[in-house]
Amino acid sequence: MDPYGYLERILRARVYDVAVETPLDFAPRLSGRLGQRVWLKREDLQPVFTFKIRGAYNKLLQLTEAERARGVLAASAGNHAQGVALAAQRLGVRACIVMPTTTPQIKVDAVRSFGAEAVLFGDSFDEAYAHAQQLMAAHGYTFVHPYDDPDVIAGQGTVAMEILRQHRGPIDALFVPVGGGGLLAGIVSYIKHLQPEIKVFGVEPDDAACLRAALDAGQRVQLPQVGIFTDGVAVKQIGEEPYRLLKDRVDDVIVVDTDSICAAIKDIFEDTRSVAEPAGALAVAGLKRYVEQTGARDQTLIAIDSGANINFDRLRHVAERADLGEQREALFAVTIPERPGAFRDFCQLLGRLSVTEFNYRYGDEDQAHIFVGVGLSRGAAERNELLTRLHAAGLQALDMTHNEMAKLHVRHMVGGRALPQGERLFRFEFPERPGALMRFLTTMGGRWNISLFHYRNHGAAFGRVLAGIQVGDDQASELARFLRELEYVCVEETDNPAYRLFLR
Repeated sequence: MDPYGYLERILRARVYDVAVETPLDFAPRLSGRLGQRVWLKREDLQPVFTFKIRGAYNKLLQLTEAERARGVLAASAGNHAQGVALAAQRLGVRACIVMPTTTPQIKVDAVRSFGAEAVLFGDSFDEAYAHAQQLMAAHGYTFVHPYDDPDVIAGQGTVAMEILRQHRGPIDALFVPVGGGGLLAGIVSYIKHLQPEIKVFGVEPDDAACLRAALDAGQRVQLPQVGIFTDGVAVKQIGEEPYRLLKDRVDDVIVVDTDSICAAIKDIFEDTRSVAEPAGALAVAGLKRYVEQTGARDQTLIAIDSGANINFDRLRHVAERADLGEQREALFAVTIPERPGAFRDFCQLLGRLSVTEFNYRYGDEDQAHIFVGVGLSRGAAERNELLTRLHAAGLQALDMTHNEMAKLHVRHMVGGRALPQGERLFRFEFPERPGALMRFLTTMGGRWNISLFHYRNHGAAFGRVLAGIQVGDDQASELARFLRELEYVCVEETDNPAYRLFLR
């Protein structure tokens, strides 16, 4: 199909039987801080708190009576699942939805409340999708793809139709979250046909940037793994049809990190008093990165707030990381002399900066190590100024603000210090489901001693684990084989300076 054929599909899409025309809200606080005119397209206000109802309902309307009679099947990280479930309920169609076991419970409960059967399988969308294909072959369901389908893409494209109707003045840029690419493909197909001067940017998390990888490679590629904090866009490979529509037409793809996404959730809350899910805030994080990278001033920028399906307990993790993402907090590891008055001298160097946390650990008779968090009012410039002051005073100081192990673990466990013989340190992500820890221990067997273990989970889909393992010199290859067999995300941290300063 010619890409421009989507314009008619979008104009004819019957989404408003179940979807609503969501408002385009001005964001005064964010606008003032960035020096722009920032607007939020509030897809979090849909009946299922996500734009996915648009594409799902439009697809089900296009099915034949025979296809509906077989029942519909979908694979989803949760938001498409709700859209299909509600659409099926309204049309009187039986629905089965396969979701990863890591799907937030709020999404699973919503699917079941609409009368659909929810099947939990695998740790990622791709595993759930593969299982759905098996169910389709076995039971004859009609499959409703979450993004790689022209009718779904057209349904999502109605978001762009509303934006151009709601905002009559010039628009400089539009920012759209990307998972499989259906929403972005629909928006690009409409915008670039009617107002090609508007820049359209996709936004992806750095641990699931499948469109960025495809554009860089000149073809669709499959990521080896994806992080799922931003579960609504945790897709390993961009859709075939979305990629065809996007590869020569999207202006660029912006990649952001978890801290930036958490900061964007806070930004949206401060302007709207609503709580976006991580994928819902992704576009705002990308908008902010665009302003930072380009130095843009006084532009009209629109971000899609794509969803609000977030587990309440995940907010602990979001709140913890938001100030780091907004550069309102910095973390430092500082070594000071072990002598009277040294601690006072260090505090004087902090000046009027507020201390957000403070951990002290005796090192030896000559020195002590301090893990300190400080509040910032001027972002990275203020952080660099403090680091310069510390170095000028002759202190060893390391900026830990971007050290993932320090943020996830060390700041919460500065205390015990020991270095068992042969200890190597690893950071794991365990799927947050029953049996994950036992699988780790069973696979390890009795081969090595665990000399350190720290677990953290703030409602995220994955638990964060830091483990010390005593390994003999002749066991390196065996350990490498164990880590491969485990198939959990793993990063060795033995040489991490936070480990050397505070835990060894």
